[in-house]
Amino acid sequence: MHLAYPAVLAVLLFSIGLYGVLARRNAILVLMSVELMLNAVNLNLVAFDVWLRDTLHAGQALTLFTITIAAAEIGIGLAIVLLVYRNRGSSDVDKLTDLAETGPAGPGPAGTPDAAADEKAEATA
Repeated sequence: MHLAYPAVLAVLLFSIGLYGVLARRNAILVLMSVELMLNAVNLNLVAFDVWLRDTLHAGQALTLFTITIAAAEIGIGLAIVLLVYRNRGSSDVDKLTDLAETGPAGPGPAGTPDAAADEKAEATA
């Protein structure tokens, strides 16, 4: 078997996952896209392990570790998403601004000149 077939499939899976992470607003769809990306990495690990004929099967061992980490990530991530949905009523990623720093004119970047001046004034007072 040629290495190009699984490599091209892995590139397609990773690209679809990357698009899903960047374009989607629903947290569950973002988690599913991350899983697609991890599966593309797993496919590459196994394909290169078979292609290199590694006697230790390091690619397959790393794949098992990746699957374990992905399962833990999905378990914790889904618990967080469900908790946010229960408290907020929406799992929209753009609306999750509880930990965002607010400037003097409302939510925005904390590095604005007005925010820096306010912080400096508070520090000297």
